[in-house]
Amino acid sequence: MFDGWDEALIWSCLQGHMGTLLVSPDDTPKSAMIDIGDFCFLAGEPNTHILGSITGFKLLVPKDAPWELVIEDFFGKKVKKILRYAIKKEADVFHVATLTSYVTALDDCYELRLFDQTIFQLAQKESWSMDLCSQFRDFSDYQNRAIGVAILHDEKLVAGASPYATYDNGIEIEIDTKPEYRQKGLATVCGAKLILECLKRNIYPSWDAHDLRSVRLAEKLGYHLSHPYVTYELSEE
Repeated sequence: MFDGWDEALIWSCLQGHMGTLLVSPDDTPKSAMIDIGDFCFLAGEPNTHILGSITGFKLLVPKDAPWELVIEDFFGKKVKKILRYAIKKEADVFHVATLTSYVTALDDCYELRLFDQTIFQLAQKESWSMDLCSQFRDFSDYQNRAIGVAILHDEKLVAGASPYATYDNGIEIEIDTKPEYRQKGLATVCGAKLILECLKRNIYPSWDAHDLRSVRLAEKLGYHLSHPYVTYELSEE
């Protein structure tokens, strides 16, 4: 049911790294949902039983138009239809010299560091940075499966790039910046540094864009846009 869906979060679940797979209660399941972090990916035949199991805020990603109709009918005004943007997964598109130039351009008032236990704990403390480590049980789990970079200012975490999920030989990149430090180029530095660290380790740094601003940053770092896709924001109430 998920065949041909080139999404890192789907791979993460199907390969047994993260997330939960739910199938319809049939002798031969015809519907399936992958629940991973804030995302639910829906495939197979549309099924309201599966939709009824979803609680709290979620981003619902249907594989096709029939799922869209059922989601809209089932949730009504609780869902908001938006577009996200799939980014191509291409080998050998990254220019090391260009990425390195972004990193070295960081102002001296900032400190660039790889994630350690101190930074992991700092990321857990504030809402803007929680997703830098939210999918890992603890730092030991993170240390065994992830690599992240952080920018500090006056010993305070102000930006970071880290895996939202992991899969075989790859990660899904999450980049976050403290609100008052945005528009300073810190996301570019974090993204470039994390990509360079992944290249050193033969790990592919997958990217999925929430909006066009994220697409522009991805393209600046060497990626190419694949296509927009429909997503539904499900409110908590």
